[in-house]
Amino acid sequence: MRVGLDVSPLDQTRAGTARYLAQLEGLVDVELVRLAFRGRGRAATVVRDALWYPLGLPRRARRSRLEVLHCPTFRGPLSSPVPLVVTVHDLAVLRHPETFNLWTRRYSRLCVPRVVQAARKVIAVSEFTKGELIALLSVPEPKIRVIPNGIAPVFSPDGPAAAGVYVLAVATLEPRKNLERAREAARIAGLELRVAGERGWGGVGVDGWVGRISDDELAALYRGARCLVYPSLYEGFGLPVLESMACGTPVVTSLGGATEEVAGGAAVLVDPRDSSSIAAGIAEAESRRDELRRLGLARVQAFGWERAARETVEVYREAAA
Repeated sequence: MRVGLDVSPLDQTRAGTARYLAQLEGLVDVELVRLAFRGRGRAATVVRDALWYPLGLPRRARRSRLEVLHCPTFRGPLSSPVPLVVTVHDLAVLRHPETFNLWTRRYSRLCVPRVVQAARKVIAVSEFTKGELIALLSVPEPKIRVIPNGIAPVFSPDGPAAAGVYVLAVATLEPRKNLERAREAARIAGLELRVAGERGWGGVGVDGWVGRISDDELAALYRGARCLVYPSLYEGFGLPVLESMACGTPVVTSLGGATEEVAGGAAVLVDPRDSSSIAAGIAEAESRRDELRRLGLARVQAFGWERAARETVEVYREAAA
């Protein structure tokens, strides 16, 4: 099967979407044709959204004689000459538009409903995101296939651990990641907060930010942390929850939504809008450290990139039929 894969998001992010795309590239058992509009920065993003997705990508798809075109985010063609598969990681921009920049808000409001409508199949990374697709965009349930993310082998309990007594947050610096409350909760708990992730938007900054680091360095930070603090206000999945549990580190995350679904009873759940609740969660994670380590390591066995890739190819075949 000849499948076109839009790899343009690799120029836009190194966060969870990039992990998803990198794993698919390496694991799906099809003939992949990589399609992209290169360039980083605000100007490239505007040109990509305004011209590449509605005009350039469909033309490239037609010329490439594809059987399926896969866009690994909800940025995609408004109509497609070949069967289109779209992966939706979350709909935060529609649920909480105030946490995004003006261009992203406008593009998403106008184009995301049309892209999802144009898709023959929609992959959701969680049951929570599936529910959001139905609630916010009225996507028919039979059109949606839930395929959870997996975990890269580098994230395991074996290996070096970073030194120090600290709690860890892993997030792009952006408003919905709720890092200010994470910082306050760490202060209440009397612990250092370290933050690993991309520089984002919205003027978010936090003490203890180490920037974007390699997966090996990130795994060492997970192993050395007293716990992961992940009190995001909205997620479609929450990959750091899995990565932390895979490294044997307890997780404190938000009650309700996708991160509770992913944690599956193996994390401490807190009210993300209450710094005191988050701080109490940190204390609970410390007191239940051995139990949560055992539960987390068991939980991650349900997730794997090989399974995700295999099920994604099944969606390709369904879309092409």
